Amino acid sequence: MTRRYRLDCVECSEDHGVFPDLLGDAYRRRVRPICLCRDPGVEMYIADIAGQLVIKRMPLTGGRHDAACPSYELPCELSGLGALMGTAIRLDGSDGVASLKPDFALLKRAKTARAANIGQGCDSVRVGGRKLSLRALLHFLWHESGLTEWTVNWSGRRHWWQVYHHLMEAAGHMAIRGEALTECLLIPEPFKAEERVAIEERRAHKLKRILKPSAGSRRLMVLVAEVKDFADARIGRQIVIKHMPGFRLHLEGETWKSVQRRFEPELKLWQSGQTSHLIMIATIASAAVGVVTVNEIALMSVSEQWLPIENGYEQVLIERLARLRSKSVKGLRFDLARGQPFANATLPEMKPRPVALYIVPPSADLAFEAKLKEMIEARPDLSAWVWRVANGEMPPLPLPGQGRDGARGDRA
Repeated sequence: MTRRYRLDCVECSEDHGVFPDLLGDAYRRRVRPICLCRDPGVEMYIADIAGQLVIKRMPLTGGRHDAACPSYELPCELSGLGALMGTAIRLDGSDGVASLKPDFALLKRAKTARAANIGQGCDSVRVGGRKLSLRALLHFLWHESGLTEWTVNWSGRRHWWQVYHHLMEAAGHMAIRGEALTECLLIPEPFKAEERVAIEERRAHKLKRILKPSAGSRRLMVLVAEVKDFADARIGRQIVIKHMPGFRLHLEGETWKSVQRRFEPELKLWQSGQTSHLIMIATIASAAVGVVTVNEIALMSVSEQWLPIENGYEQVLIERLARLRSKSVKGLRFDLARGQPFANATLPEMKPRPVALYIVPPSADLAFEAKLKEMIEARPDLSAWVWRVANGEMPPLPLPGQGRDGARGDRA
């Protein structure tokens, strides 16, 4: 579909010859475009992605767009995001900023120094309201940056350059404890040998946050990066990060053992695949001797297309979806416990209705099946495709024109 926008007081379709000039002028004047997919329109923003101006949806507004609009997003209740809305994540309607309530520290007291924590999802009910874990923050960044979406038409076009710029744009619309997330977030910019000095100067300027003592405490930063290696060290491990040559993060020995236990699936997926990537999110601090250490860490395995995968079953599904011309969206667990069902992926453009795709692992119990049944029945506007792994190989993906029952996959 050809999209129409209102830029200030001018309405124009995106394929009109004057649209690039209108878009550039709106970007310079910080005018927010209005998507006219429905009346009275939905506010969006203009992002500069590697020198190209792109209109993107505001955080958590995908459901406000018309179902036929490319910016439309299926309900957040299909993933772990739904459980965090209104508590750990709140949207400020006045400025379009998502305010985050973290479950991790950004300040470390000197008297409470201890081994690094291992970021985990919420495996129990928390009294007094939910908070955002480190892993959930990584999932939220991936979700809001659009890195969960894919079509085969994008093959070969997604690299760290695009990942970096999309993540930074998404972070620019988030705040944590009243501070812009970008102020305490470090994502390594794509490395170029000819620009090494300038890149390292910008990184050093960013790291000043954790080098300055704060009334007996140490400030922390959030680092999101691709892991290149866990190299041997005299004690523990040194995390080698891609696009940050010469920079090392120290991981204590006991913490490394905990990482291996907690993130065994992610590590195995990364080690077994030639094209997969391993993403880390960590809070980092600088010791008195200048060594940068990990305070808390979580890992996420992603596919060749940078789509998150949490087990081998999802990997099979993602590999199949990556071949489709129609858009697919990878679902994310956020802080849901591993034993909780969620839509592992969705096909939002499928006709006659969008499709939610669910994987039932061999370990699923009756409670899992009951919750899955409840989720499917709660959304009669969606078709459901289910792969019960214990029944055998993955069933065929739904085809356009299939009815609600035709998209179910396994029926047993």
